Amino acid sequence: MKEQKDTRPVVVHVMHRFDIGGMENGIVNLINHMPEDAYRHVIMALTEVTDFKKRIKRGDVEFIALKKKPGHSFWLYPRLFSLFRKLRPAIVHTRNLGALEVAIPAWAAGVRARIHGEHGRDFDDIDGTNRKNQWIRRIYRPFVTYYIVLSRDLNQYLTNVVGFSQRRVIQIYNGVDADRFHPVPERGRIEGCPFVEPDNWLVGTVGRMQAVKNQTDLAKAFIQALQMAPELRSSLRLVMVGDGPLREEARVLLEQAGVGDLAWLPGERNDVPEILRGLDCFVLPSLAEGISNTILEAMASGLPVIATDVGGSGELIAPKETGVLVPVGDVQALATEMVALARQREKAKAMGQAGRLAVERRFSMEAMVRQYQGLYDKSLGISTLTPRVA
Repeated sequence: MKEQKDTRPVVVHVMHRFDIGGMENGIVNLINHMPEDAYRHVIMALTEVTDFKKRIKRGDVEFIALKKKPGHSFWLYPRLFSLFRKLRPAIVHTRNLGALEVAIPAWAAGVRARIHGEHGRDFDDIDGTNRKNQWIRRIYRPFVTYYIVLSRDLNQYLTNVVGFSQRRVIQIYNGVDADRFHPVPERGRIEGCPFVEPDNWLVGTVGRMQAVKNQTDLAKAFIQALQMAPELRSSLRLVMVGDGPLREEARVLLEQAGVGDLAWLPGERNDVPEILRGLDCFVLPSLAEGISNTILEAMASGLPVIATDVGGSGELIAPKETGVLVPVGDVQALATEMVALARQREKAKAMGQAGRLAVERRFSMEAMVRQYQGLYDKSLGISTLTPRVA
């Protein structure tokens, strides 16, 4: 019997590296929750595809790692052109500035729709004033069909600063898996965590420990919080999950301040939902963000959130209702808010409950998938069928 041909349109998702991260987690969620009969997916990393690919639940997803060296990808264009001619994708969906140049070989290979996602600020351009980055985006504009931005901040950057037409810029909020990330009546126990006393109040963060995430400010704020409120030394504890160049720096800061035994830095973990359910408060001291997946995951887990007022974080957190926003780089403000919530635990719990309701109302996985699939369909001239969305 002749095998039936797969007629689903192919989407090739292109990023610099497919590894643990908020943007990459968004790709996983999109593919896992989009109906299988809608599109077939290929994940293409310019450098590496790591074991993070195991998060993909579908068995029909192809992974391609191009092992790109640092610098421009011009030398990769012939290979990209050949791959696109072979894969015959209907859509190539690039993400962030490092993958934008792939739009050219996609266009040359006849790919019908080239979609580019802007997920956050570039670390070398946190305020969006870098003229070079603006001109790079303008140079590639003719090769991009639509742009997806995750926040109003990025929308304004592309339209008001870079100068793109609003009709080509679509804002789509991240969605969170509210089944995987959910609250529990009482704080859960984190495997391996030494802080198990009922009176402990665990404030923590999860993510790659790199400069843009600025976790050293959290370590400094924790130290300062204990200086401001010595009575909290018996209960306030710090959990910093993740690996990267700032991990050792944060550990040294805590040890030198004499509070190393009150903090736990276990490195990279793959049990993030359980870790979040084992915290009492989530903190994100980033220098830049798009729409933070970890903030959404923390809110879905019923945690109050303290975050720096950068990027789209102010679009997620309702101040004094679901969490608190502080100025970027303000360690004193971060410490003050940590102390305030540690002293008012019922208020903190109420904020967490409000955050969970906000996720259910505004940031559902279903809404995100519906909007991405709608844009894919629109790009190909397909009439969107809402019931196809899981």
